[in-house]
Amino acid sequence: MTFLAFLFLLAVLPAGSARSWHLPKAAISSPVFGPRQVHGVLGGSATLKCFYPPTPMNRHDRKYWCKQRGSRCVTVVATDYVAPSYQGRISLTDHPEAENFQINISKLGLEDNGTFQCGLGVNGRGLSHTVTLNVTAAPPVPEAAELFYVKLRSTWTVSCSFGQDAAAMRRYLCKKEKEGCRNIIDSYTNIDLDFEGRVLLTFEEPPGSFSVTVTQMDWEDTGLYYCGAGEYGKEGNSKELDVFVYEDKNFPQLKTRITGKNGSSATFECLYNPLKESSTRIWCKWRSNGCDKIIDNTGYVKYNYEGRVAMFENPKNKTVTIILNQLRASDEGFYWCMSNELKEQQSSTELKVVEGEPALMGEKEVEARVGSRLHLNCSYPCQYYSYEKYWCRWNDTGCIMLPAWDQGLPGPGATCDTSTKTVVLSFDPLRKEDEGWYWCGVKRSGAFGETMAVRLRVSAGSDAKHSPELLDVDSSRESGAAPPGGAYSDAEVRKGAAPGSSDERHGSNTLALVLGPLAGLILIVVTAFAIVKYRQLKRSDLVSVGSYRTNISMSDFESVRDFSTSNSAKESQETPMGGDEFTTTTLDTLDSAADTTKAKRSSKEDADLAYSTFLATSGRIAQGSAGGDSTVLDVSPP
Repeated sequence: MTFLAFLFLLAVLPAGSARSWHLPKAAISSPVFGPRQVHGVLGGSATLKCFYPPTPMNRHDRKYWCKQRGSRCVTVVATDYVAPSYQGRISLTDHPEAENFQINISKLGLEDNGTFQCGLGVNGRGLSHTVTLNVTAAPPVPEAAELFYVKLRSTWTVSCSFGQDAAAMRRYLCKKEKEGCRNIIDSYTNIDLDFEGRVLLTFEEPPGSFSVTVTQMDWEDTGLYYCGAGEYGKEGNSKELDVFVYEDKNFPQLKTRITGKNGSSATFECLYNPLKESSTRIWCKWRSNGCDKIIDNTGYVKYNYEGRVAMFENPKNKTVTIILNQLRASDEGFYWCMSNELKEQQSSTELKVVEGEPALMGEKEVEARVGSRLHLNCSYPCQYYSYEKYWCRWNDTGCIMLPAWDQGLPGPGATCDTSTKTVVLSFDPLRKEDEGWYWCGVKRSGAFGETMAVRLRVSAGSDAKHSPELLDVDSSRESGAAPPGGAYSDAEVRKGAAPGSSDERHGSNTLALVLGPLAGLILIVVTAFAIVKYRQLKRSDLVSVGSYRTNISMSDFESVRDFSTSNSAKESQETPMGGDEFTTTTLDTLDSAADTTKAKRSSKEDADLAYSTFLATSGRIAQGSAGGDSTVLDVSPP
């Protein structure tokens, strides 16, 4: 039933789908691979290689070559063993670093014809490959297929040469199928849709030679291929290529497709061997007739990609990171990582650009004048809170990291406020040589993420254009004003140094919030106290007696008191007076003076009379005080 269901699925699949159908891993019965057929001449010799995955177990396991006899496979040669009938004419040599072992057979006889197996471990237990050995009496002997043992997701490159006569002919690579040989790519830029973006044909020297490179090799790419000149099966020459794809769990699996938002950025990774300093790393955009170079590690950047693309080498994980920002619809396509060495590490990635808003926000074009203070702001969303943020200055060889400060970092337990998430790059003062491209970006665990590019233009005049959201330009450095979120120093800010830590800025802001209102309150209290004191001093010369107010100097009171005291000293010896009698007399006198004042208050003469009465009364009060009793005079404003 399972087999019938499988046939049904094959029947309903369209031809295009069947062609692009990926073979499952289980379809590869054994990871051991070798030639399908080996040809030799009677009395001559034959050599073959058997490939195996380079796992630690496989490296040390038994290797063998046996001949199929019925249901059994009789060992001919193995690790530390040679059959008696083959003594002196057969050998097995293991090359674990090359992931294969080699078998050499000499003095071939007709009895050597047959079906053999090369394998690992115990004979016939699955890790083996079947080989047919054909021994002919005389030449010619058919040319053996060239073998290629290719890692899954890696790159396969083959070189073919058919002489100078082939320089003017069509050159091609095709894959053998039941209906013929399916064209993969040719020199007329005809490319199979299943290989679009991942195959290149390159002309080489001498004339008539060419190479074909296929990236992202998958299970379905296993099979027989032919490279040739002319038309396959009709004219010209061809060469048989036997390709086997296997899985190496240690081989890095890179992304085959990347999606980026319009106006944002995309990050690509390429493999390279950091031990080979001479190797050239190239990043290019695939075309049907070649690969258009965009950037390499020697400092080349294509003119219309300046400020948009940068290359970063990561020796620790043996990768090169390429960042392309300011994405636009025309950037869609296939991008290749290439090297002049280790061609299997070349790779291709498809880029898709979709509509959407970039996560990093800020002005993309900035103009400011020389000598001003400038702050470039890069706002990031809460999703990047835990990421490392950076500013760098772009150049042809990369992007040099600059110190920057992250304002608005929340403390423990604080919620994420998008409006305060900003990475700031500061210049003080701004110089003409600061003009150029600057990138704001995020990283996590050393891996580059999204970036935003800003182009800075520096003008000599005062007509610079800038956005208040992005810039804080102040040409007067004596003012001492600090950038938002912290203070600065010339040495630090000159090249974008962080003016201060987040904690210091937070403490300064808190102190200002507390001391500001407190200083205002103190100022209000001092002002009120000054007003009260002023009014008291203003009223120091006003004295009320009952309901009468007159201007009497306090010095007059002091003179009267002194005079009254001296008189009372004399009177105390002549006429003693008790306290009660004095109090009654004093109050009666005050009442009489008050009545007199009220009656004659309209004229100046009445006022003089009241004043004389008051002086007389004061003398009597002083006399009473000298007698020993205390009397309080209520002097209050009317």
